[in-house]
Amino acid sequence: MALKATIFKVGLSVADMDRSYYGDHALTIARHPSETDERMMVRVLAFALHAHERLEFGRGLSTGDEPDLWQRDLTGAIEHWIDVGLPDEQDVRKACGRARDVHVLAYGGRAVDLWWQAASEKLARQRRLTVSEVPVEASKALAKLANRSMSLQVTIQEGQVYVVNGVDSVAADIRVLKARYNPR
Repeated sequence: MALKATIFKVGLSVADMDRSYYGDHALTIARHPSETDERMMVRVLAFALHAHERLEFGRGLSTGDEPDLWQRDLTGAIEHWIDVGLPDEQDVRKACGRARDVHVLAYGGRAVDLWWQAASEKLARQRRLTVSEVPVEASKALAKLANRSMSLQVTIQEGQVYVVNGVDSVAADIRVLKARYNPR
């Protein structure tokens, strides 16, 4: 018998001063049996960083042709494709062909450095791509906030992210490894 996903309920309040976005979201997250608390919480962080009324979680680890999060326009076209972790560079390039904006939110400490060293040259020409890194201390601290029922407040200002659950807080300075090309 296959293991089933564990369901998490998250009340997420986002105050993103960098984008002038303020909103509350009631999220239901299915955590795949092979997914860690750390990865799931980085997915929640990715949602907060890109929060929008049409942003939704993909089918996750069990589906290779979908991102962790995506936002579609009213016609169904993919506006924003968001992957968490260290995706294969070919998958990232394919995503850049399918979506208007692609964002990779990498985590994992030294593994991020090794992954980016191997992939950066191949991904440098992807004009729609942004790659950012969550510091390992922050992703580990976020994992400790994981609970089946969570209420999280996320404040984003000048690239600094603060996640508070009412008792504990996590601060993260998201580092941009590659910025999206924005012609003027």
